[in-house]
Amino acid sequence: MGAPEGDEAAPTFGPTALVTPANLVTVARIAASPVFIVMIVAWGARWSTFAVGFAIAMTDYLDGWLARRQGQTRAGAFLDPLADKVLVLGGMAALVWNEQFTVLPVALIALRELVISAYRSRAGRRGVTVPATKLAKWKTFVQLWAIGFAVMPPLASDAHWIATLTLWVAVALTLQTGWSYLRAARNVAAVQLDGDDGS
Repeated sequence: MGAPEGDEAAPTFGPTALVTPANLVTVARIAASPVFIVMIVAWGARWSTFAVGFAIAMTDYLDGWLARRQGQTRAGAFLDPLADKVLVLGGMAALVWNEQFTVLPVALIALRELVISAYRSRAGRRGVTVPATKLAKWKTFVQLWAIGFAVMPPLASDAHWIATLTLWVAVALTLQTGWSYLRAARNVAAVQLDGDDGS
């Protein structure tokens, strides 16, 4: 008889592993993001700028695919959202510098990311972990496309409102997912604290 359908091959790497293909891809994404940011500031909307940003963003799918096949790690769980924040916030800050984005929507996104990162760090020290939702993944996707539309030459010059509209959609998703995360984290913490009291 064959193995049960639910059985899968053991992961290549354990949760404490540091040097894994997925983590190396994530670190490369962090290292490459400043290149994209400098290109925005120096050159603005060009196809070369868009291509570099698109390539960096696509590595997010590559490291996720590698992590699912070879084993997810604690280092990866920390580095992956950090890489997204470096790319998104750095790219948006560069677009504010170039006056393609206004300060308010970018500041709202940055504030949410800082607050949630600080809260997640504090909750993690208490043993409270809340997995990312599908809506949070869409939030990052929309944030990246707001940047992409802003550096895509035809849209940047003739239809910049598309980038602006996408940015405000990203703001709405960012604030919604932030509130949802805080509410879910509180519920998880309450359940865990109740369980500890009853043990």
